Amino acid sequence: MSENTQTITASLRVRIGQEEAHYGGNLVEGARVLKLFGDIVTEVAIITDGDEGLFIGYDKVEFLAPVYAGDFLEVSGTVTRIGNTSRTVELQARKVIAARYDVGPSAADVLELPIVVVRAVGTTVIPADHSRKRNA
Repeated sequence: MSENTQTITASLRVRIGQEEAHYGGNLVEGARVLKLFGDIVTEVAIITDGDEGLFIGYDKVEFLAPVYAGDFLEVSGTVTRIGNTSRTVELQARKVIAARYDVGPSAADVLELPIVVVRAVGTTVIPADHSRKRNA
């Protein structure tokens, strides 16, 4: 983005519930984090255009560490490019609280240093006739 453009960001914090464990050992499927990224990109589109837009795809996705039921994630996105109708967003999910099944069934630790679990770059498009801010 150009130097005179303000930084556009969105973030959320969620607890991954037991109902979201998909694999043995309470492991959560990576698609759960991608769904959270979709929520971030939707918020970005609302901030920039007053419309939810259409998330058209990822340029890159990196699964870097496992996510387990009981973990808390902070998910964020920063706009890196604004085109005529598209917005490119760098996305990151960090584990800030880790479930500790090795200690006990309800044990968890606040992590001193968050663990990046997923990184991605995604693009959303807001059709020109849907943008309430560009058409105002």
